This record gives sequence, C-alpha cells and structure tokens, in this order.
Amino acid sequence: MRFSTESSPHIALDTSVPLIMRRLLLALVPGTLALFWFFGVGVVTNVLLAVAFCVGAEAAILALRGHSLRLFLGDSSAIVTGWLLALALPPLSPWWLILVASFFAIVVAKQLYGGLGYNPFNPAMVGYVVALISFPVDMTSWISATDPGPSLITSLAVVFGGDSLGQLDGVTAATALDAAKTQVALGRMVSEFSDGPAFGLLGAVGTEWAAVLFLAGGVWMISQGVTNWQIPVSTLGGLFVIAFFFWLLDSEVFASPVFHLFSGGTMLGAFFIATDPVSASTTPRGRLVFGAGIGILVYIIRTWGGYPDGVAFAVLLMNLMAPTIDHYTRPRVYGHGAEG
Repeated sequence: MRFSTESSPHIALDTSVPLIMRRLLLALVPGTLALFWFFGVGVVTNVLLAVAFCVGAEAAILALRGHSLRLFLGDSSAIVTGWLLALALPPLSPWWLILVASFFAIVVAKQLYGGLGYNPFNPAMVGYVVALISFPVDMTSWISATDPGPSLITSLAVVFGGDSLGQLDGVTAATALDAAKTQVALGRMVSEFSDGPAFGLLGAVGTEWAAVLFLAGGVWMISQGVTNWQIPVSTLGGLFVIAFFFWLLDSEVFASPVFHLFSGGTMLGAFFIATDPVSASTTPRGRLVFGAGIGILVYIIRTWGGYPDGVAFAVLLMNLMAPTIDHYTRPRVYGHGAEG
C-alpha cells in the first residue's frame, strides 16, 4: 500500500560542508579588506600563498591516499584553513614561512589524523603556533599602519627575495598588545591603553577596525546558521569578565576589557577559529564552558605569559579539553533519567 506524502514535513536543510565553508569565507572578506586597506599588499600575498600552499598540500596527500581530489578539495576546507592562517601571520611574511605553517596545518594537523572531521586540533592554529615557536623574529615583524606603506616591488622583495622586513625603516612597529606587555615589563603604566575604545592607539587602528568587521561577519554567520552563538559569546564574555575584574583592581597596570576585545586576534578567534565544529565542544553547555575557557586563557597568556597574544594557544589548549567537556555536559536523553 502506498501513502501520499504531499504534506510531508520533511525539510531539506542546505547545510552542506561546502556551503558552510563558502559562507565562512564570505564573512571573512570585510575584515580581510580592512587589513588590506591599512597594511597593504602583504595581506593579499599572505592569503594567496597560504591558500595555494594549503590546497596544494591537501591535494598531494589526497593523491597519495588514493582519494578523489574533486570530492575532498571541493569542500573548500583547505581554503578556509589557508585564509585563517594567512590572517594570523604578519603581513609580508616570507614565502617559506607560509609554506612551513601551511604544511603543518594541512599535513600534520589535519591529514595525518584522517582528514576533515578527524582532526583534534584547529589546523590553522597548529600551523601558526609551529611558525611562532620556530621563527619568533619573523613572526613578530608586523607592518605599521603607515601611509604610504611599502611599495609593491619592496613588498615582493620581502616575500620572495629574502629581504628582512625588520630592515625597512619606518615600516615595522610593535602591535598594541606588544606595547602593552612591554609597558608592564618595564614597570610603567598601561592606563593609556585602558581608556575605552580609543581606536588608533599605537598604530593599531588597522587591527581595531578589522576586529569590528570580523565581529560583524561573525554575527552574520550566526544569523545564517553557519555557526553557533555559544562559543563566540562565552569567549568574549570570559575575556571581558576577567579583564574587567583586574582592570578594576588596578587600571594603571591592567589594560581595559575593551582594549582586550578589540586588540590582536580576539574577534577573529572568537567567531572564526574557536567555532571550528570538529575540534570544539559540541554540546550546548559544553560550548559555553569551552568558549569561556578560551577567553580566560587568552587573558592569562596575554597578561602573564611569554606571548603578547594568546588566542592560538588558548584554542589549542581547549581543543585538548573538548572531549572531556563534552563527556560531562552531555544533555539528558529524552525518556531517560538523570543517571541514564
């Protein structure tokens, strides 16, 4: 006997991996354009090289494993990894640095674990941390938001010719987080960083406006169902609460919570990196714990750790905790008791 299904409640939700990845890339565009506006062609070379290296590395490993290149490369996950990695690296990073970071992101952190869906750590952050620990000088040579910045020829010479960015007078500068940490280390006040969202402090105007646009892109992703709200909100909330607490204790020593929210990779990390559905917590309560842990760790590393920004380390540390968090925050199965 056949039954009519005209009034079927079946709803086909278009939530495929390729669609999610492409919407994520779309949400990254405004913030990326802001970085390009303030820091120049180095942002573009970073993105192009990192995406090319990540896609090439993934294609090589897939070919060695006998998998379909069209099927697995078509999900755009390698492009997302390369793009996120490029935004984390200093503008005008040398090509070999981007290659090393891309190799560890795709080959070691992703494909050696089995590919998309099996990686326990965020691949882009693994690549970034390997580069940061291995090449600290190159990873701390940031371009100042100067106008005009280095010319196209000079930029290409730095990226491909082996010239050191640090040798370009008036081009490199400390980031706001670097400067704040240096002030504390020298026993000086950081109150100038703590007086609200004074955009443009210490040449950080580029990263601050980019942070606003990454925030807007993240909100758009949540509205489109691309990502959940719990991790970004709890990450920013955890960072704000602990920063606000110490700022109230001594605003001359500890930077304001607004400064922490709009400096470094906070917004990019909260909305685009911490929300990785593979390496993050998956239960509703677990996501809140996971995000809050990232926010608190970011502040601890920034304030008392050896690195000015702590987003990558905080994400990787909480990736380690994600399975345990999910285990203890599993929702009760319908029809079973609390012990079930």
